[in-house]
Amino acid sequence: MRFLPTGSRRLGLPRRAVSQILLTQLAIAAGVAVLATGLFLAPLSGQLDDQAMRRALAIAQSAAADPSLAADLLRSRPSADSPVQSAAERIRRATGAEYVVVIDLDGIRRSHPSPDRIGRPVSTDPGDALAGHDVMEIDEGTLGRSARGKVPLVAADGEVVGAVSVGIAYDSVRDRLLGAIPGLLAHAGGALAAGALAAYLLSRRIQRQTRDLAFSDIAGLLAEREAMLHSIREGVIALDPDDRVRLVNDEAVRLLGLPEDSADTLAGRPLDEVLGSGRTSDVLTGRVTGRDLLTVQGPRVLVANRMPTADGGAVATLRDRTEVERLGRELDSTKGLIDALRAQDHEHANRLHTLLGLLELELHEEAVAFVTEVVGVHRTTAEQVTEKVHDPLLAALLVGKATVAAERGVTLRLSPSALLPDRLVDPGGLVTILGNLVDNAMDAAAGSASPLVEVDIRAEGRTAVLRVRDSGPGIPAGRREDVFTEGWSTKQPKAHRERGLGLALVRRLAERQGGSARAGEAADGGAEFSVVLPEALR
Repeated sequence: MRFLPTGSRRLGLPRRAVSQILLTQLAIAAGVAVLATGLFLAPLSGQLDDQAMRRALAIAQSAAADPSLAADLLRSRPSADSPVQSAAERIRRATGAEYVVVIDLDGIRRSHPSPDRIGRPVSTDPGDALAGHDVMEIDEGTLGRSARGKVPLVAADGEVVGAVSVGIAYDSVRDRLLGAIPGLLAHAGGALAAGALAAYLLSRRIQRQTRDLAFSDIAGLLAEREAMLHSIREGVIALDPDDRVRLVNDEAVRLLGLPEDSADTLAGRPLDEVLGSGRTSDVLTGRVTGRDLLTVQGPRVLVANRMPTADGGAVATLRDRTEVERLGRELDSTKGLIDALRAQDHEHANRLHTLLGLLELELHEEAVAFVTEVVGVHRTTAEQVTEKVHDPLLAALLVGKATVAAERGVTLRLSPSALLPDRLVDPGGLVTILGNLVDNAMDAAAGSASPLVEVDIRAEGRTAVLRVRDSGPGIPAGRREDVFTEGWSTKQPKAHRERGLGLALVRRLAERQGGSARAGEAADGGAEFSVVLPEALR
């Protein structure tokens, strides 16, 4: 199904998410390139200025270190052909400086690139240099703006006799700065092109992942997904590759027996931590594989299916099969009862024919004895049950099971010590537990030499204790815990439902009431199931 985007374009921007992301990334890449270029150029100008001033200072220091320059300054007068002018011009031409000016203690120029300025005072204050200090600066002079270095000129006796000022044209510094810009812009352009290519490739990947949808469409899909997940009557739980919960809908919270309003707080938690260890966790995490897997969670029988996702996670669905399972058991009971009634109908016809024959032979006393015996058997069974089991639901269950057992050739009897008052807190739960135990016992006893099922149900204070024994082959000691595992059974499944759920449900119902369910060995070698339910009676 293809999602049809809706809505109109705003502010001239593209609607598709991939186009918006691409434009955003290009803008960011361009901004970063411009910012990086500016951040590089800002200190570069200062660095070039500092290099120019240090170069000028170094030239001035080299010139002042010549002892003949100080001696020539002391013994000559300011003129264009003086030895000081000659030495200064030689140094200027050799170093490429804009000027090399020698100054005496009065601030009078003894050398200058323009001979007509020799003998005149300098245009800037030479006080610091004449005081014995080195000076670096960028200043405006008669030759324009320049990077300058000034050092004191010291005679042989250590006295300051003047100063040497060297200038490097500031235009040359600017030219170096401007000359660096094209290369810098080329690098910035290359980085921008690489960023644009990376942005394009990333946007193409996002386009495939988002299926070329707009942000508004994606938001709409998310809103629809949330509404759908929380409205369907099927549990949905999504897991990441590490079996942590990604999302869980309200129905899954209900089916799994989790706290209400916990759907938003479960995200990110490991499933084993949420549900605890057991078959349900094994099924949902994929440790147990298959389709339509059955599991018991609390009082519910659930059908689970798991579908892996492309990133290694999975989405599991849960359906409540408790009602289906209950109806299946009722169907089994009804079918058994119908078979029993059909057999009784046949037997009843035989008895009527027998009674008719006795009457026609005028054997009246034998006829009365025959009718009394037939009626007494059924009355005795019902009376025995109601004398020991006072709860009507349980009594009716046992009477019905006795009829089915008789048809199957199994004797169902109550233990002499059985006694249960009519004070049950949850008769329906006890009916489910006892019905499952009796059904399993009849299945086990049906193939034995003397089929027998004995039910012992009694009250110990407020605790109800149930024991169901059979004359079947029994359960090996190493498999007595396996019989309570969902899906474990030695019998073939019936067409309308799965096997291996009855005893698992018995244990869950018992544990739900704080009790226990155990399997053991009966005195005659068959199996014995014991269920203890504390606080079962009012």
